[in-house]
Amino acid sequence: MTTKDLSLTHLIRPSSLSGNAPLLLMLHGYGSDENDLFSFAGELPDEYLIISLKAPHSLQPMGNAWYAINFDAQQGKFSDVEQAIESRELVKTFIEEALNAYPIDPENITLLGFSQGTILSFALGLSYPHLLKNIIGLSGYVDPNMLKAGYETNDFSRLKIYNSHGKVDQVIPVEWARNNKPFLEQLDIDLTYEEYPVGHGINPQNFQSFKNWLEKQNN
Repeated sequence: MTTKDLSLTHLIRPSSLSGNAPLLLMLHGYGSDENDLFSFAGELPDEYLIISLKAPHSLQPMGNAWYAINFDAQQGKFSDVEQAIESRELVKTFIEEALNAYPIDPENITLLGFSQGTILSFALGLSYPHLLKNIIGLSGYVDPNMLKAGYETNDFSRLKIYNSHGKVDQVIPVEWARNNKPFLEQLDIDLTYEEYPVGHGINPQNFQSFKNWLEKQNN
């Protein structure tokens, strides 16, 4: 079911529970849309209410983005940090709306991001850790420029992160992802980090691993 009733267009898969369901909120990558990660929904735990968001910025000829990327920038790919922060706040607002609109357990919210969606998930989770229980970050990295000022003093004690990356990723170098581990561990965040022999994508082993990790969080 696609709905636009809230501030962001989204797809939704209901939970098997009658109420107080854990929420899995999906954030797609640059140039994709809400249908991409939602293709996983049927294989993920039934108790989760799954929402897949559509990013607010349309791209030509197709697809959407959370923020603009200037691929011609001299220093490599240049991210529009201002737009990213706007999207960070937009997703925060959406979560607050969803808590009122759907039968969600406010203490059990997981973000699942891919690529640009992972970068934004990290930006949101590290800026507002009280909102989230888990982050599953696939093929992305932490951009400190997108974090809310003073994030270092946040309480990260209940936040858990699963992060994975392809060893031969040609879009986001694996070295960028490897920087996540020391950055997140310095904040005393419970982190699982894995690498797989793939490019910018998710292989079956990677999928099974993050699925197993997610299932353990509710046991």
